[in-house]
Amino acid sequence: MPHHPIQKKIIRRPIPQLNGHFPHLSPLLQRIYLSRELTSSEELDRTLTKLPSPWLLSGMESLVNYLIDAIQAKKHLLIVADFDADGATSCALGVLGLTAMGAAKVSYIVPNRFEYGYGLTPEIVTVAAKHKPDVLITVDNGISSIEGVNKAKALGMTVLVTDHHLPGAELPQADAIVNPNLPGDTFPSKALAGVGVMFYVLMALRSRLRESGWFAHAGIPEPNLAQWLDLVALGTVADVVALDHVNRILVHQGLQRIRLGKARPGIVALLEVAGRKPSAVVAADLGFFAGPRLNAAGRLEDMGQGIECLLCEDTPKARAMATQLDQLNRDRREIEDQMKLDAFAILDKLDAVKRAKDMSGVCLLDSSWHQGVIGILASRIKDRLHRPVIAFAPVGNGEIKGSARSIPGVHIRDVLSNIAAAHPEMLDKFGGHAMAAGLSLEASNYPVFAQLFDDEVSKHLVGMDLAHAVQSDGQLTADELRLESAEILQQGGPWGQGFPEPVFDGEFDVMQARIVGEKHLKLVLKTPDQKRMIDAIAFFVDDPESWLGCRRLKLAYKLDVNEFRDNRTVQLRIEYMES
Repeated sequence: MPHHPIQKKIIRRPIPQLNGHFPHLSPLLQRIYLSRELTSSEELDRTLTKLPSPWLLSGMESLVNYLIDAIQAKKHLLIVADFDADGATSCALGVLGLTAMGAAKVSYIVPNRFEYGYGLTPEIVTVAAKHKPDVLITVDNGISSIEGVNKAKALGMTVLVTDHHLPGAELPQADAIVNPNLPGDTFPSKALAGVGVMFYVLMALRSRLRESGWFAHAGIPEPNLAQWLDLVALGTVADVVALDHVNRILVHQGLQRIRLGKARPGIVALLEVAGRKPSAVVAADLGFFAGPRLNAAGRLEDMGQGIECLLCEDTPKARAMATQLDQLNRDRREIEDQMKLDAFAILDKLDAVKRAKDMSGVCLLDSSWHQGVIGILASRIKDRLHRPVIAFAPVGNGEIKGSARSIPGVHIRDVLSNIAAAHPEMLDKFGGHAMAAGLSLEASNYPVFAQLFDDEVSKHLVGMDLAHAVQSDGQLTADELRLESAEILQQGGPWGQGFPEPVFDGEFDVMQARIVGEKHLKLVLKTPDQKRMIDAIAFFVDDPESWLGCRRLKLAYKLDVNEFRDNRTVQLRIEYMES
């Protein structure tokens, strides 16, 4: 019998009644949109004209005025970026956009996560000061950098914070802050990624510079911001923020540019080294292929490598950089695989899997783990247990660093905030958002913290169904299991966090099964009417040999378009299966 680490259950979404809201669409797509609570064709409009005004972001007027003064006075602008894909794309966008607006000198630094930790710390301000900047701009960080901002101000720098993370009780004393999650902010999307915030800053800046006649005066062309939407799409998808209407517009427009061959050489190269065709790219390709290769630089070495790849204008050089990032990603996977084995051994030793129903929040620590990979590890264990998880690694000087991942319904930053409020001495620092967060504490406090985390999470789980569940949009008929349906769904996105790609379920007879690439299972199935064959693939299967003898499977799957030698066929991309 096939091995099931933890049995899941397939839960079907209620099938909505078609109500005439989207009469121009196929019945299949109508029902998908209605089940995701879209109520009007307006929400399907993915043109840039539907983006809300940048002036709805509080602090924007002030921040733009500082930038205009700096550009006109030829001041040195220094961007301090975060070390993930959102931070890298935000940084590249800032460098390109501000330079195109006429800034005389724009440079950047990325804190080495292993030396300086997260955000604008006093230590990274010391490094920044060596570059002698007039204006320091944070991207995808800074909202919790109280001490770092104070030090930068004391050294005479103007400090502009652009961020999207949730603010704490105290805000930094920056000269200006733009963050859609500031208290009282009226911007309609709270889900902008850091790169989305920077894109909005550039929208507002260009508007004011245009009004003042700056571009004609400076003798430079007014930049078309759409040329950088590929960066915005990559950072937005890779940061796993909710794809609300605003983010769907930004991601859709960025994907369109990539498909039309208008992407930056670095993004094209990142996709190609991962075996993806830019002309057929979808949001998942950014999240599962380009994003991880970009992230690998920040996880294992220096995110500067990733930023330089994004900034590169030369195709062969960009390809060489992307190849290096691809190798780093392979190295990251090897480290992660060993860490997963370690983590599962810890869980087995604790008998944790067997008593998963009694667990609330799970903490794991191993002295050999790599701090650059603990976030991915926490995500993998969270998927296995369907519980909030924090994976910890030592960082030296008796301190450990944790990376937390959560499940829908448990706001992980709120959990940490509640612990910090009740036990002020426990956490050295923390930050993040609903589904992911980071923290650090003294190693000696780990046992107590692990219990506090379990207790606090349990309060947030009251009334929740914690069974492993795959949400399905129901069954598809044999007539719907066709290439046309797959293409309609593919074009109906972009799909992602908060706007999930459709998943369907059904039982199928297995006609052929073989293992490809060591861990993947390739199947040929009969359609429900028993008249046709359809291909299916399951990636990264535990113990794939054990599935080879199955004659009938219950599947949860996505309808996918498979391209091979310019031939497009439909295939099922299996999310879950049981015999």
